[in-house]
Amino acid sequence: MMSFTELGLRAEILRAIAEEGYTEPTPIQAKAIPVVLAGRDLMAAAQTGTGKTAGFTLPILQLMSTRPAAQRGKPRVLVLTPTRELAAQVEESVRTYGHFLPLKSTLIFGGVGIGPQIKALKNGVDILVATPGRLLDHVGQRTVDLSAVEILVLDEADRMLDMGFIHDIKKVLALVPKQKQTLLFSATFSDEIRSLANGLLRDPQLVEVAPRNATADLVTQRVYPVDKAKKRDLLIKLIDDHHWHQVLVFMRTKHGANTLAEKLNKADISAAAIHGNKSQGARTRALADFKSMKLNVLVATDIAARGLDIDQLPHVVNFELPNVPEDYVHRIGRTGRAGSSGHAVSLVCIDEHGLLRDIERLLKKPIEKMVLPGFEPDPSIRAEPIENGQRGQGRQQQRSGSNRSGNAPKGVPPRPGRSSRGNSSRGNAAQHHSGSRGR
Repeated sequence: MMSFTELGLRAEILRAIAEEGYTEPTPIQAKAIPVVLAGRDLMAAAQTGTGKTAGFTLPILQLMSTRPAAQRGKPRVLVLTPTRELAAQVEESVRTYGHFLPLKSTLIFGGVGIGPQIKALKNGVDILVATPGRLLDHVGQRTVDLSAVEILVLDEADRMLDMGFIHDIKKVLALVPKQKQTLLFSATFSDEIRSLANGLLRDPQLVEVAPRNATADLVTQRVYPVDKAKKRDLLIKLIDDHHWHQVLVFMRTKHGANTLAEKLNKADISAAAIHGNKSQGARTRALADFKSMKLNVLVATDIAARGLDIDQLPHVVNFELPNVPEDYVHRIGRTGRAGSSGHAVSLVCIDEHGLLRDIERLLKKPIEKMVLPGFEPDPSIRAEPIENGQRGQGRQQQRSGSNRSGNAPKGVPPRPGRSSRGNSSRGNAAQHHSGSRGR
């Protein structure tokens, strides 16, 4: 097995890695780190939970530590992520592994005041981690200058380059130098995304350490056929009968997530919803309570759950199947991470049979089906179209809330006592951190 000492990382980075208890890189890290260190553009695909984040933060820290310091207000590295939660985890990884280096990182995203972020940017930053919308807000206010960016990273690149983000990405690309190193990291790459990405990169090196759109081997998958109106009761039964204490549940829509969380709480199952309409404070509290198991269930939409890193999460439930098959891979990738086993369950009504077929076609294998006594589907119910995740069987029935190896580092959640490394808290998105400066 390769060790981190063989990858050409400086002693300060190796010390930080060792403090986290890691000795050997994951396959994606072993393949990606040398490519980044060589200055090549990169497309890297690996299953969620395999250490993609450290696959770019470690070599970026190495490169930046050997180059001149940043000009005030001009970051040298820009990391773009689709969600606030993923941005926070990436910046935490930068801070953790750059602990013994004189480098500064800053985190900016929306949903919080922009003032502290402006102050942090004025103080100078080497590595900027941001969501596209808030970054463009800063560009509009002329509080950030991207003309000195040497490395651009698009994390969760399939989502970042999907049609919902492409316009913002193009605006950002127009603001960074043409001569730069570009890195795309993601769990999945569709052929369309690959084609689009090839137009952004210069002779990119492609690194894949798992079959395209594969699911983790340690995740057991099961489908429960059930009528839509009975999904909530079936979920409650599964949680109660199997004593599930930590369950991440996926919905298609924000309204559906809110409704299901309310119903679960009324059934004496502690739950909270997390989605884009929630304030950053509410999202942070819900995630913290879920990680500490004060909450049994976290109900999330696909976008909000991107990048969530919960150690040894045992259960993921698709209350509703995603409209995009690749999102199924991302969803169940929240469990079975870093060598731990996981359990992924999907509650599938007749409206979703087509979505299930698409997912099985993507996975190139069928998913085990199990009908639970008392929840047998009614054969008289006909399938109806799913329009924006809000319609279908619900017309005929009562609405049930439907309205979209563990020894290597990954994005690192903060441990007790680690707040002394920076002057921030998770409630403040203007997180500005330095390594050994001022120590």
